[in-house]
Amino acid sequence: MLITGGLGFIGSNLALRLLDLGAAVTLVDSLIPAYGGNWFNIEPVRQRVHVNLADVRDAHAMNALVPGHDYLFNLAGQVSHLDSMSDPFTDLEINARSQLSILEACRLHNPAIRIVYAGTRQQYGKPDYLPLDEQHLQHPTDINGVNKLAGEWYHIIYHQVYGLTASSLRLTNTYGPRQLLRHNRQGFIAWFVRLALEGAEIQVYGDGRQRRDLTYVDDVVEAFLLAGANPAAAGQVFNLGGLQPVALGDLAQMLVEITGRGRVRLAPWPADRQKIDIGDVYSSYAKIEATLGWRPTVPLREGLRRMVDYYEKYGHHYW
Repeated sequence: MLITGGLGFIGSNLALRLLDLGAAVTLVDSLIPAYGGNWFNIEPVRQRVHVNLADVRDAHAMNALVPGHDYLFNLAGQVSHLDSMSDPFTDLEINARSQLSILEACRLHNPAIRIVYAGTRQQYGKPDYLPLDEQHLQHPTDINGVNKLAGEWYHIIYHQVYGLTASSLRLTNTYGPRQLLRHNRQGFIAWFVRLALEGAEIQVYGDGRQRRDLTYVDDVVEAFLLAGANPAAAGQVFNLGGLQPVALGDLAQMLVEITGRGRVRLAPWPADRQKIDIGDVYSSYAKIEATLGWRPTVPLREGLRRMVDYYEKYGHHYW
């Protein structure tokens, strides 16, 4: 198994699960400080996994790493929507151009490899209807969404034209242990958790009623395994989703209750965030449930409890 972005949040959780299943696992990560790669994420299995410090933008590195692997879980990416707007060219290089380098390495040096790509529901942009399904028009509202859309469709085209076995999972808000908490530019949930643990004020923008769905990381890992193992996934895109959407104000209050710390305050929208906010958004997972048998299983309060417990023990490794 080869995992790009393997020292990051989802990649490390996937690696731990694969090792439990008896797989030989190689992780590729550039350890760019602001992106979430963290040696502590693999601390329990550090002696059982091979790590290659390389950047997916380096085509020569990918040409060397791809051969000899049966599966590629392609999780490397720049995931900050705000960063994509302030530095669009880096986002383009990582989320679009480097995906072509990875796919060319597969096409030329290991065409039998099975690839699962991490897409995002951000590709849809502001919803025309809810819940989002895979037929919804994609009209992203930021540079990150545009480049992730391109990266995903490179994978699908390489399946259609070159016969590579590739599929994509459009992730919604993933949460759980090993997530970056150093700053607030990679999504709201981890930052809410940190603020609650520190007993600080959690600011929720607007009226706090905007709804999101969240998927616990163990459920996301299960979706990657099913997509990699099932031939029916080849050439397909699938939404992931949560059991039910939740208002952000209610989510913040839930964290205050779980931690016994912090407080919630409604605040006006900052201009840079309001420009790319998409209002209510949550996804239908009906297609992946019908095709691969996947559905989320971890209730939100239980998942948040697990996440809080992890950072109560190990938070000093994350901020």
